[in-house]
Amino acid sequence: MPQDTKQPLAVTAYQLIYRNIMTLKYEPGQRLEEKQLMEQLGIGRTPVREALMHLSADFMVESQHNKGFIVRPITLQNTKASFAALKILELGVAELAVRQDPGGLIDDMSAANEEVKTAIRNEDVLAMVEANSDFHSAFASTCRNDYIIQSLHKVRCETNRLAYLSFNNEVDPLRSLPEHYESVTQHHDTIIDFIRRREEEPLKRTLIEHIQAFQNRILLFMAS
Repeated sequence: MPQDTKQPLAVTAYQLIYRNIMTLKYEPGQRLEEKQLMEQLGIGRTPVREALMHLSADFMVESQHNKGFIVRPITLQNTKASFAALKILELGVAELAVRQDPGGLIDDMSAANEEVKTAIRNEDVLAMVEANSDFHSAFASTCRNDYIIQSLHKVRCETNRLAYLSFNNEVDPLRSLPEHYESVTQHHDTIIDFIRRREEEPLKRTLIEHIQAFQNRILLFMAS
């Protein structure tokens, strides 16, 4: 990822470390040495330390007493907890989104879903995950509630790592990766349509189906 010289170095460090965690270049449970990160990223100690503290707040790394930071392990308990939180928060978004004007966020969601489709055609898994994350970030913003938006950001940090596994592995004998990709983008289009039409219950049903399909793939991956 090219560094943006206009943004603080701590933000750049966060983005680079986050991407390496999401793509499992930094593996679950791996110890993250500040000195090594400084060398790998070409960024000084203070921004790297600030990034690690931010990543800890976003549940991507864990601080261990006198041992620094490790990449947060992927466990069955944490995975189930993240999906439970995702379901509660996104249904909350749906309830608020249909009661107000989404403004340009509908366009942002549509643009992000087109980026997902382009990434699928290009077989670019990382681009799929990042465009999918952009879609769900725009969706979260439709609720116009900063508490929910910030809470969903923290949950999505973890589920983006799970999405990379879901988009990158054949895990379901009953649904191929191309079929999974098609289902994801169709769900996105349907979510957009129901927000535009302000139909709360169909929107919630689609979200539940979307989250459940994602969760099922991850549980199959973890069991394999």
